Amino acid sequence: MFHPLVDAWFTRRFGAATPVQARAWPTIQRGENCLIAAPTGSGKTLAAFLACLDRLVRASDEGRLPDRIEVVYVSPLKALSNDVQKNLDEPIAELTALAGELGLARPSVRTAVRTGDTPEQDRRKLFKKPPHVLVTTPESLFILLGSASGRRALGGVRTVIVDEIHAVASDKRGAHLALSIERLEELVTSGGEPRPQRVGLSATMRPIEVAARMLVGAGRPLPEIVDAGVRRDLDLAIEVPRDELGAVCTIEQWEELYDRVADMCRAHKSTLVFVNTRRLVERVALHLGERLGEEAVAAHHGSLSRSRRLAAERRLKAGELKVVVATASLELGIDVGAVELVCLVGSPRSIATALQRIGRSGHALAATPKGRMFPLTRDQLVECAAIVRSARRGEIDRIAMRDAPLDVLAQQIVAACASGERGEDELFELVRRAAPYENLTRAAFDDVVQMLAEGVSARRGRAGALLFRDGVGQRLKARRGASIAALTSGGAIPDNGNYDVVLADGMKVGSVDEDFAIDSSAGDVFLLGSTSWRIRRIEAGKVWVEDAPGAPPTVPFWFGEGPARTRELSAEVGLLREEVARRLFDGREPAEPARLWPTAEWLEETCALDRAGAVLLCEYVAAARSALGEMPSQHVVVAERFFDEAGGMQLILHAPFGARINRAWGLALRKRFCRSFDFELQAAATDDGVLLSLGAQHSFPLEVIFEMLRPEGVVGVLEQAALQAPMFGTRFRWNATRALQILRFSGGRKVPAPLVRMRSDDLIAAVFPAQLGCQDNHGREAILEIPDHPLVRETMRDCLTEVMDAQGLTEVLERIKRGEIQIVSRETAEPSVLSHEILNANPYAFLDDAPLEERRARAVAVRRGLPAEIADRIGGLDPEAIEAIVAEARPVVRDEDELHDLLLDLTALPEEDASALGYDRLLDVLVRARRVAKLSGPGITGALWVAAERRDRAAAIWPAGAFTPALSQPAKVSAGELVEGERETAIAGLVRGWLALVGPIQAAMLAERLSIEISDIEIALARVEADGVVLRGRFSPDLEPGAIEWCDRRLLARIHRRTVDGLRRAIEPATPVELMRFLLAWQGVIPGQRAHGAAGLARVVEQLQGFEIAAGAWESEILPARVEAYEPSWLDLLCLSGEVAWGRLSPRASAGGAPTRAAPITLALRRDLAWLLAEPSEAAAQGPLGDEGLSLPARRVLATLGAAGASFFEDIVRATGLARPEVEEALWELVSAGRITGDGFAGLRGLLGPSARARARSSTKHSRGAPVLAAGRWALFRAPVLGDAPPADGADPAATIEAHARQLLRRWGIVFRELVTRESRAPAWRDLVRVYRRLEMRGEVRGGRLVASFVGEQFALPEALESLRAIRKAPLRGEVVRLSACDPLNLVGTILPGERVPSTLSHVVTYRDGMPIEEPIEAERVPHPQPLSLSGEGRRRAVHPSPGRRGEGGEVVRS
Repeated sequence: MFHPLVDAWFTRRFGAATPVQARAWPTIQRGENCLIAAPTGSGKTLAAFLACLDRLVRASDEGRLPDRIEVVYVSPLKALSNDVQKNLDEPIAELTALAGELGLARPSVRTAVRTGDTPEQDRRKLFKKPPHVLVTTPESLFILLGSASGRRALGGVRTVIVDEIHAVASDKRGAHLALSIERLEELVTSGGEPRPQRVGLSATMRPIEVAARMLVGAGRPLPEIVDAGVRRDLDLAIEVPRDELGAVCTIEQWEELYDRVADMCRAHKSTLVFVNTRRLVERVALHLGERLGEEAVAAHHGSLSRSRRLAAERRLKAGELKVVVATASLELGIDVGAVELVCLVGSPRSIATALQRIGRSGHALAATPKGRMFPLTRDQLVECAAIVRSARRGEIDRIAMRDAPLDVLAQQIVAACASGERGEDELFELVRRAAPYENLTRAAFDDVVQMLAEGVSARRGRAGALLFRDGVGQRLKARRGASIAALTSGGAIPDNGNYDVVLADGMKVGSVDEDFAIDSSAGDVFLLGSTSWRIRRIEAGKVWVEDAPGAPPTVPFWFGEGPARTRELSAEVGLLREEVARRLFDGREPAEPARLWPTAEWLEETCALDRAGAVLLCEYVAAARSALGEMPSQHVVVAERFFDEAGGMQLILHAPFGARINRAWGLALRKRFCRSFDFELQAAATDDGVLLSLGAQHSFPLEVIFEMLRPEGVVGVLEQAALQAPMFGTRFRWNATRALQILRFSGGRKVPAPLVRMRSDDLIAAVFPAQLGCQDNHGREAILEIPDHPLVRETMRDCLTEVMDAQGLTEVLERIKRGEIQIVSRETAEPSVLSHEILNANPYAFLDDAPLEERRARAVAVRRGLPAEIADRIGGLDPEAIEAIVAEARPVVRDEDELHDLLLDLTALPEEDASALGYDRLLDVLVRARRVAKLSGPGITGALWVAAERRDRAAAIWPAGAFTPALSQPAKVSAGELVEGERETAIAGLVRGWLALVGPIQAAMLAERLSIEISDIEIALARVEADGVVLRGRFSPDLEPGAIEWCDRRLLARIHRRTVDGLRRAIEPATPVELMRFLLAWQGVIPGQRAHGAAGLARVVEQLQGFEIAAGAWESEILPARVEAYEPSWLDLLCLSGEVAWGRLSPRASAGGAPTRAAPITLALRRDLAWLLAEPSEAAAQGPLGDEGLSLPARRVLATLGAAGASFFEDIVRATGLARPEVEEALWELVSAGRITGDGFAGLRGLLGPSARARARSSTKHSRGAPVLAAGRWALFRAPVLGDAPPADGADPAATIEAHARQLLRRWGIVFRELVTRESRAPAWRDLVRVYRRLEMRGEVRGGRLVASFVGEQFALPEALESLRAIRKAPLRGEVVRLSACDPLNLVGTILPGERVPSTLSHVVTYRDGMPIEEPIEAERVPHPQPLSLSGEGRRRAVHPSPGRRGEGGEVVRS
């Protein structure tokens, strides 16, 4: 197949061809067009190159290789172009060396690269002696086609290779490249050469026919497609932090993320970390550099200079770097060596992007790409799970070509005419041969030509015209300056006005955003490329800097549009939500809890989640579904509304359709609200929903939100919305620049960004003056007529297709109209968990220009998380809150004037209500003063009391009634807005007054109470609702199905706040010292609160069980400190009766050397051993314990107990054949290893006495082991009967976690993260907090900020809070408590200030009124102990050597 030289080189280098190469080479060698689609690392680049290289080698060998460019290789990235050339030069050099070795002619094949970074001297060399293979970018190919020398060099091209075609196929850059390739083909064929062969390379793309059509153009057969598919074995996992993810990634979670990524980098030779923004690149690189060393980490993004990017690539490939942090700049096929691991920080928002990035690892043919994804929020966790699920099923994003972009067309027309005079017809046919322009109409083409020949607008004359147009001959010719304009201002990538960062010698470091540069000043230090730079001065377009090693930097920012999730990934997110909700809830009984664990196991298998991540995702979905009633997906849209802290309301459409559709939906709704209420709403749109911040005047039935837009008119609404949004001006500027109507360079210098913006505004004013005109002249309902101008038309299309997805929104609205999408409305007391992330959305999600600090959405208090079990209670309001707020709203009537004022508010008060409230005496006073009268008559049930000032209003409402006594409207008192005969207005005033006092009420109840027809009440309620005074909904929890209530807006806001606050307002945070005083009392270590007798000892054991303490401290320190006059016989009694057991809960393979009194054991109630011995988390599980680490005697004793069961000491001695001292030593070793226990505590007490070895020395025949002999039986501690057997199938691990959570509450009374760190066997805090939230909503515990100085959620038993209140109120008594450092209450350095005190038998800690103090050994000698010193020489621990074993611990001294 190949030339002998090429074949020999390939065989030596690679051995055999990959399937992709074997399929592609015959097609390429035949000269046919070919598209190769295969995953990264499949050898497709070599498949394209080697066939072309073989042709060049053959021509060189035959002496017919011309000095011209034969192959043009187009790469979308400059860095990739340099990489491709380097990877070409190496094979050519190897071929040359091999030719000499084989005695063959040396090939004379040359290569060169031409990009925007190519030095000027290298560009000149390219034309003096053209290379045979030219590697370039789309922009540089455009420039070459526009210059005479470039056209001469390209005149003989035989092959065009387009690499990474998927990267440009769907944007304007792809359309620009397609036109350039057609111009290149025309150039070649006009010289009599055959049409160049086209070869395309694509990694991940669907439908592949789009790339194929773009490659070969329109009106031609599709190329031969070599499609290896997108499925590839991947090593994927999703990493979640120990703490529960929320709507925002916390500082602690970021620190943990940096630590975990750093650990992964240490475990791999080379790692790529991908993030989504340049700012995050700098931030992550900075923190990884602190952990791995600055020399081991580099940053890589598009705002760094070429030299710094290349240096990072070279160092990573050479093994000098452990990790490179990058954006999409390293996403494509740049060769950076053998990358072992790829980490994705945050969701990549696209399936294809994730696969492309992960594919950068395991680049070898037989290697498996390895990727780890780090979601930063709960929504990103769902996205990452959906990406993994999609990748494993072979799903991928679909792309579509841009349809004939007119701005790119204008640029290419100017460039084509600059090369020579062109006929309009032939130019139109040339353009139509490019695939994106296949459907271009002649009218649109003529409009663009008209603009280029006559100027952008008649108002400006022919200024800016770039072409001469012969209307008779239909010919086009470039004006003077058109060629320079195309060469210097061409390209499809828009400029963003960045400032170059430059060193004193003129070397460019990179660039920063214009706003960042303007906000900075000389002397500031910022981070760029993992290096600190100090600003020397700032001038137009440049920031001059110097190196600032060691100086703490700020991280720069770059403004840009937020990434939007693709349609396909959005659909996968919706499907995953539906599937998880179905598995959790479908088919269960009403009282049955959600099937959490089976669903979590399914997620672990299908989505590469660990157990914690799977449980979190399940609970997130379950909480959302329980709160909203349905799970938002592609088939269900939920509208949720709730109050904020400012009294307004937030409305969220939960619609996981992606940011482009949701942005369109949000802008359209915002425009509708603007026209309906004459009010500009604050709004935001994310991938999962739309947020509208409603004001007090926005009262309407929630379901109406789905009726505000109709599919047939939504595009017109979006056009009007886009005209007044910043996107229109930005995109008009980009399009005008691309169309060469605004030049990027003028006079050899770059036009400053502010001037470009000003010229763009002037251009808009010329072509579309109404867009910049005063809106007051158009009226609120005015619709701006959009001119039929190519730039305006193209800009509007960009707004509707790039920024928004108008077509997608239309499809969604049509599906809603047809009933294919279920719509649900929910009024909630507090935001559902799905609302949290959009309430904390980034600024790029905003649909208006209100700054972050003024966002109404920030006035919403949200929880960090919410278990599914409690969410059912959130949908309704608390009946006690309703009752309390209504009672507070009812005015206090103490005299006749206050009663008269109440009647003015209500208009009329039923006589029955007045009597029930005890107003009869006050009414008599008012009647005598002729200020009120009784209204009765037909249609009035009973009678109504009416104030004189409301006489006319009442008469209008009840015209058949009569006043007793007669009543007149005061002449100087207006009846308000009432006009005689306007009964509806009068009833509206009546309803408004009543609703302000009665709380949620149904219309029928209000009508019956006021003796008015329900139809009249409903009309009045609608009228008051339109004024924004009341809201309708289902507010009471016991409301019958279908019933609707009405409530005053202000009352409802107060009820919501009271419901949400719940019990969290119950206590002011205590100080850590006050907490310590409480804990000393709670655990009973102060006089008067100690336990008594064996029963009290059992309660102490129940409180302390699970906390492992040095064996030697239990009876000498811990128990005497809590039990008055402690007697060891009490513990023996409890153990021998089977109520209490002892042992080590954390088993070890061996005792780790000679056993000591410090071996940790716990006392526990035997009934609780099952869950105490169960591992609280999978991470803690160690699997079966081996006996290899045990001594030989210990193994013999263990085997005996395993075979014979519980045995007495003498039985063990006889069965093992060991000496008694050896058996004692073995028993102690097994106790220390957590392998055995005894019937009574006396056995352990005996082992804690003089060592067996010492006894052995005193007697060779018998040991004085009476305590051991009297200990009763010894048995395996972890025998199945004690709970070590594997749980039955279907056992719920949540029961173990809940048992641990309740035990922590018994031990501490108040729990929070820092306090739990003292617990060696406690479950992860994220697991505990779920239990505590559920218990809080059941009323079993209370949550809130209970202790100051500690962040995060805190929970307490109600009785513990009462005790804490009492202790805070009690006066300080100077009480000193002295405890062993092994005691659980040794909290110095964790809860209290100071250094940690080692939990050893030789130390004690001393507290005075809860504060750790320094104290000599004899506390009585210090009448006034000094506070603990924390600095200087006095920085000592609240610790001193223990005076030895004491009969009683925890002695108390009063001073």
